[in-house]
Amino acid sequence: MARPRSPSRPAADATPPEADAATLPLDTAYLESLIGYNARRAALTIISLFVDRMAVYGVGPVDFSVLSLIHHNPGITSRVLCASLGLLPPNLVVMVQQFEQRQLLEKRPHPHDGRAIALYLTPEGQRLMAEAEQTASQLEVDATSALTEAQRSTLKRLLKQVYAPPPRPVATPARANRTLARARKAPQA
Repeated sequence: MARPRSPSRPAADATPPEADAATLPLDTAYLESLIGYNARRAALTIISLFVDRMAVYGVGPVDFSVLSLIHHNPGITSRVLCASLGLLPPNLVVMVQQFEQRQLLEKRPHPHDGRAIALYLTPEGQRLMAEAEQTASQLEVDATSALTEAQRSTLKRLLKQVYAPPPRPVATPARANRTLARARKAPQA
């Protein structure tokens, strides 16, 4: 049988219930030791600023990426866009339709593949992206104002190595045979 509870009294060192949880000191050392945590926090900071400053252009982060790739790669196909950005084709179809309605892009027959459709920015799309890309560049400088230009470059280089590591050398039969021969010669422990 459970014992009746006595009226609880707050401990002398307990935080009063009215204290704001945001003012309590938190131990975030473990989280801050994780690359993913730090990358996500940095991304959220930049994306928040991006969304605010890109609202005037009517584009979000994914829209911007799609339009930027088309801007710098006129005639790109939907298939290449999806592969480059990890987009699902149905999602890109909807985006392309919206860009067409806004007269930012146009479809044309692909010059080398009769089955494919090439995507091009219209003059209005080119104007919008020229301005939006300037805004994006400036907002990144603003968001990373605590870094030097060299540190920004290093950060971008290191992040790219995480999401797009350089290719590893392919093992050729000759290289594999040399590796196997060295392993056979090595003293056994």
